[in-house]
Amino acid sequence: MLKTVDYYFAPNSPWTYFGHQRFIDLIMSHQGAMNLKPVDYGKIFPLSGGVPVAKRAPQRQAYRLVELRRWRDHLGIPLNLEPKFFPVNPELAALVIIAAGTNKSAVAPGLAYDFMRAVWVEERDIADPQTVKNIVKGKGLPADELMALAQSPESKATYDAYTKEAIDRGVFGAPSFYYKDELFWGQDRLDFLDRALAK
Repeated sequence: MLKTVDYYFAPNSPWTYFGHQRFIDLIMSHQGAMNLKPVDYGKIFPLSGGVPVAKRAPQRQAYRLVELRRWRDHLGIPLNLEPKFFPVNPELAALVIIAAGTNKSAVAPGLAYDFMRAVWVEERDIADPQTVKNIVKGKGLPADELMALAQSPESKATYDAYTKEAIDRGVFGAPSFYYKDELFWGQDRLDFLDRALAK
């Protein structure tokens, strides 16, 4: 039976960026499948005790930068610790990812990664429609068609449904992985997910 993981994330999350390609590689190594589910952490955080970065205590903000630097250096993945466009509203990018994933399209994971790189490496604003459109074009995708689909009621309803599903399943941070009714939170928990998939 195909091993399938539900993947809850936000395209503006540095931790999702650190884990995204590693998670894809992990799924491929187990010949599994993933359900890519961008969610609205702006709705999840207030219900789960989470606080946006700018509202955290100074000690927590400072230590977050230490951890980002440590993981960047450990993984050898480029990342600007304090990018020009962060915090940034991820909704448009999330809706485009959902639109690209219609009919189980194989391009959605790569597009999601490009949005993450845009924030954390390329100093680009993924809340800006023209920037998003250019990123979509860069993947060789029909940008006008995809942007229109992203703005459709169907895409917004899917985004809301994914968010409600995440809340109902106890998701509180990004990235989160759900496999066989078990939650794995964080890119630093991929080893545990690997072992679960290996059983």
